[in-house]
Amino acid sequence: MIDAKQQAEPKGIAERGANPVWPAPGEQAKPPKPPAPRSDIGTIVLHWTLTVSILVSLATGLRLSADAPDSWFAAALSPILPQGEIWTPHFISALVALGCMVAYTVYMGAGQLLRRTSLRKAVVLTLPAAPKLRWGAVNVLLHWVLFASVIVLSATGVLLYLGHGGWVVTVHYLFALLVIAYIAAHLVGHFMFGGVRQWLRLFRPQRLKTRPGAVKRPLAIASVAGAVVIAGFYGLDTGTTDELVMERTARPPTIDGHLDDPVWRDARPVTVRTHQGVNLGGTGESTVEIRAAYDRDRAYFAFRWEDPSRSLKRHALIKRSDGWHLLHDGGGFIADENAFYEDKFAITFSRAGGWGSGDSTHMGPRPLPGKPGAINNRGLHYTRDGSVMDLWQWKAARGGMLGVVDDMWFGPPLEANEAQRAGKARYSAGYEADSGSKFYVYNYGAAPPGGVGPVEVKRLPKDWQRTVAKLGRVSLEPGVDDDPGSQWWMFEHETVPYDPEVDAGIPVGTVIPAVLIEGEYAGSRADVAGAATWADGHWTLEVTRAIDTGDADKDLVLTDGLYLWVAVFDRNQTRHTRHVRPVILRMR
Repeated sequence: MIDAKQQAEPKGIAERGANPVWPAPGEQAKPPKPPAPRSDIGTIVLHWTLTVSILVSLATGLRLSADAPDSWFAAALSPILPQGEIWTPHFISALVALGCMVAYTVYMGAGQLLRRTSLRKAVVLTLPAAPKLRWGAVNVLLHWVLFASVIVLSATGVLLYLGHGGWVVTVHYLFALLVIAYIAAHLVGHFMFGGVRQWLRLFRPQRLKTRPGAVKRPLAIASVAGAVVIAGFYGLDTGTTDELVMERTARPPTIDGHLDDPVWRDARPVTVRTHQGVNLGGTGESTVEIRAAYDRDRAYFAFRWEDPSRSLKRHALIKRSDGWHLLHDGGGFIADENAFYEDKFAITFSRAGGWGSGDSTHMGPRPLPGKPGAINNRGLHYTRDGSVMDLWQWKAARGGMLGVVDDMWFGPPLEANEAQRAGKARYSAGYEADSGSKFYVYNYGAAPPGGVGPVEVKRLPKDWQRTVAKLGRVSLEPGVDDDPGSQWWMFEHETVPYDPEVDAGIPVGTVIPAVLIEGEYAGSRADVAGAATWADGHWTLEVTRAIDTGDADKDLVLTDGLYLWVAVFDRNQTRHTRHVRPVILRMR
């Protein structure tokens, strides 16, 4: 029998029930809304770990790139890039990114997900297909672009870490830009595939659905694989660090800038590739050979490095019709001269082997909050843990050719004075000279704004012709060798205080040194002695210092296990070459 109520209901409603699914005649059908797309937990964890590591690596890498003199893209982003100790997060994030890629590959295989990124899907792009299918194929191709980019970045990053520059720097930078382009394309591709809902799937986790017999806990297995790769690279790095063996000798070398002593012939040299400086024949690279020995009281080092030109004319003075002018490329007034400058060489010792020269290099216009930035916007040297690093700096025209190596240090940042806070003087943070005195001064007063115009000269040569003769052949072209034996400084006894009458007797076009040698090196600043010679495109420098100077505040005792870095300056003020991996000192 048919219930009376059931008889009274319209046939459509009776068939559809109380919650109708199908529309009544004349109504428009509304298909059920598909559930929000989700991703498995493993994919979400690996995706966001990889995303964060890539973003950190890109941001820190662009900060390093922004420091290059010809940078434009990274330099334009400088205001939003991170500042400070950049090297450590850059290397760690790059290593984590590589580990994530390995982990993701293992996870895809163990979780039976390889079909997601199968290149076979790309065939859709050659056939008539729905837009969603085509965008799915594009996203697969983008996945492989990222995978290949990370592999190239990892390979070139390892080469850079080992001291290779040149084309390696260019390829590394270009693939970093490709990853930036990938990020934008990746977002667009997934939006076109499924809109905002597709983006949000990485915030909606679900358990991984696998077929019977699949590997259990694929995320754990993948994580272990990634961790093994990271630990392997780290262990390989720490286990292969170069060691500079210092043998004890009873016949110390004569400090004369030559390697003909028996101790140097017997010493085993360490070769360090340094790169990413300026000049040096246009390569910005220089290979450095290091030797070392010691006796009961003193340590001896010998350094030989590539430099195609002998450069000593540090901001030389030239007389023009309106007075004396400094030779410069404009950078000298912001501590970034790269043309008319002297060759230099720096040796740094530290008890710690952290990245970024023992955690002492801090990049960016203002890496220290609340303190002035670098006058050249490149960064500052200082330590953050209160430690002190020993720095020896050989300066060719400021005593380097006269037997002196400036004893200096990196340490905690000092307080800025009023002139530094006002931007009228250079703030060097934790980079300072040891206590004592130096014997060089500059033969000019304050430079005019922008360095354009005459400067006030303090002293003039007594005999300008004799002074000019000591310069030898003078070229005003950067990079042209100064003559062997040329003297690009004036001793105080060779000069007189500035006198207009004396100046009137010096013809226009005359070039004189801008460095005056007066007084003496004394105190802890004079602890390091050295001698250098240049020949056949190489500088050779011998250096000696007491093993323990007694200055516990600023000098490190030279002992087994210290870390060492070197830097080459080819006629430039601050854009020296660098190497990331330190050399470990071993005393036998």
